[in-house]
Amino acid sequence: MDEITVIHKAREFVAAVNPIAIPVDVSAYASHLGAVIRRQTDLGKNESGWSFENRGKYYICVNAKDIGERQRFTVCHEIAHIVLGLPSDHKTLPSWSYAKKSREEILCDVFAAELLLPSKLFKPLADKELISFRTVGDLADRFEASLTATGSRFATVIGAPCAFVLSEKGNVRYTSRSLSLREANAWVHPRLGLPPGSVSARARAGEVCEGPEEIGAELWFSPWERGGILLEEARHFEQWDQTLTLLWFEDEEVPPLKSKQEEEEEEWGIKELDGILPWPGRKRRK
Repeated sequence: MDEITVIHKAREFVAAVNPIAIPVDVSAYASHLGAVIRRQTDLGKNESGWSFENRGKYYICVNAKDIGERQRFTVCHEIAHIVLGLPSDHKTLPSWSYAKKSREEILCDVFAAELLLPSKLFKPLADKELISFRTVGDLADRFEASLTATGSRFATVIGAPCAFVLSEKGNVRYTSRSLSLREANAWVHPRLGLPPGSVSARARAGEVCEGPEEIGAELWFSPWERGGILLEEARHFEQWDQTLTLLWFEDEEVPPLKSKQEEEEEEWGIKELDGILPWPGRKRRK
């Protein structure tokens, strides 16, 4: 099962429940499945929850000691396991860690984010705001969702070319991209180390980085032949060694592919015509 299929299934589920208020009522999602939510006080620190079926009825157990936004996400994540039929692989890893999270668990996270931040309620608000972590934080508060889930959904739904990157221990673990970046094949390689000199790498090193900064697109996207300057903003959370990154083109357009003539002009440099051909060179004109 791929991520696009998961997103379609999540949106079908949301459409069936049809939430109309912000924040969405996650108990309505559970009721749609005929599931019972149980908040338990005996789960360990790194146990967010689990679900099981008994005599045809589903039960979703949530750690009552977790903060509210975490409990809401857990309910939606367990609903994902039920709807998608994907097995749980929680092991003993903390729920926030992406370092060794299985593909199935990540897909359930994607499903959960779609439920918590449904497109019809979230996109109109996201599209009219400036791209920034301040915007993501404000939306997270309104939808009672985590900064991570909201950042991922924000990059996915807005019309502008934007990417959200989650890194852990200095390596990329998950990326979500806007449609325009996906169409342009702007690819952030999984397990990529934070690029040296990037805002994200500096933030992880303890430097105070205020506001977005300009950075070459090729530093993050690979392979990338369009050039262009990205704006990068980052937040680092030392207690988890996680770095969240927002990347976007300021003019809200993906740079076009360069023509062969433009590539040659860049290689040779543009200079005053003097009647002397730049010959021999690595390329030949035809």
